[in-house]
Amino acid sequence: MAAGMTKTQLVRHMAEKMEVSNKTAAAFLATLAEVAVKETKKSGVFVMPGLGRLKKSNRKARMGRNPQTGEDMIITARKVLTFKPSPGLRMAVNGAE
Repeated sequence: MAAGMTKTQLVRHMAEKMEVSNKTAAAFLATLAEVAVKETKKSGVFVMPGLGRLKKSNRKARMGRNPQTGEDMIITARKVLTFKPSPGLRMAVNGAE
């Protein structure tokens, strides 16, 4: 499986592209992550223009099966995050102009 870009590589790329220091780019990335967490917790959704939408939703409790023992078990209710890419991102990834 191919590995994606690491955090260090992303920070360096952003710093070069924006012509700022690595420290400034890292601070921007940390702030973006902090705001995404805060807004998703508060309103349930965080929109990143041009990229997509991070959304919090509730998953109901359900019956499942332990794959090691085959025993039935209850999977508890939980909150999950989903990411829906923007139409522009989907078109760019799929090669459409």
